[in-house]
Amino acid sequence: MYNIHETYPYVYHFNTSMYNQDGGYNYYNTYCPYYAAMLMSNPGFPVFFPNQYATGHNEDMAPIIIKDYGPDPFVVNIERATEQNNTFRTALWTGKHLQLTIMSINVGEDIGLEMHPDVDQFIRIEEGRGLAIMGDSKDKLDFQANVRDDYAIFIPAGKWHNLINTGNIPLKLYSIYAPPEHPHGTVHVTKPR
Repeated sequence: MYNIHETYPYVYHFNTSMYNQDGGYNYYNTYCPYYAAMLMSNPGFPVFFPNQYATGHNEDMAPIIIKDYGPDPFVVNIERATEQNNTFRTALWTGKHLQLTIMSINVGEDIGLEMHPDVDQFIRIEEGRGLAIMGDSKDKLDFQANVRDDYAIFIPAGKWHNLINTGNIPLKLYSIYAPPEHPHGTVHVTKPR
């Protein structure tokens, strides 16, 4: 029988109801000593609550550690993982031909003007508002589009691009690179300078 505590020793069952009366997630009345100890010893420890490693009938409440699960098979509620992420960039899955990162862009900040010569990129906005810009050179960014929740952005290899948070909350998104752009296990807590 599969034992979550042997495989993920810092995971402990959350004894909560799944939703509160306003339709949001309810994290009150939790009992999670291992998780609490991990948070106290690792400030900024990134976690979310997907349905993969459930320990009870409230499957969406089971906590897991955010890390790079590639190239192993992996299933996750990507919307919840993205919305609960507070790091600038964390690789959630890196394979041989594909990579998934989750990102949180602070108000008034951007991803940074960049170009990937051999990488196609897909971005999906889960929360917030932004401005996507692209072009053939740094000086000719002639493509612009306002984006918000549920919008997808396709960036062809070789295009200069940036995504600017124009809203009043952090811009939450996930990005898929093909092939991978960042090293396996990449975590940027804040935007690299």
